[in-house]
Amino acid sequence: MSRKAIEARKPVEHVAITGMRLDKFLKISRIIKRRSVANDACSTGHVTVNGKEGKPGTEVKVGDILGIRFGDKYSEYEIMSIAEHAAKQDAADMYRPRV
Repeated sequence: MSRKAIEARKPVEHVAITGMRLDKFLKISRIIKRRSVANDACSTGHVTVNGKEGKPGTEVKVGDILGIRFGDKYSEYEIMSIAEHAAKQDAADMYRPRV
């Protein structure tokens, strides 16, 4: 049996993700399309996490409130789930806009 076949038969371990870097979450959830832009937005003070300034490496978790300011527009989002990867159609389920 080949090594590839042996690896395919091993059970897959699913690791529950409890937190993620802020810039990575913004990119995976598609709130911001590119991670470099997300990193810049965080570094320049345009993003807050639970009312505090969020740096790119800030750990975010389910239930956190993100505030994002682009020009005159300010939006708030509540994190509903965190995933390492998300398909385009599933990305919007990772957060909920706040009114």
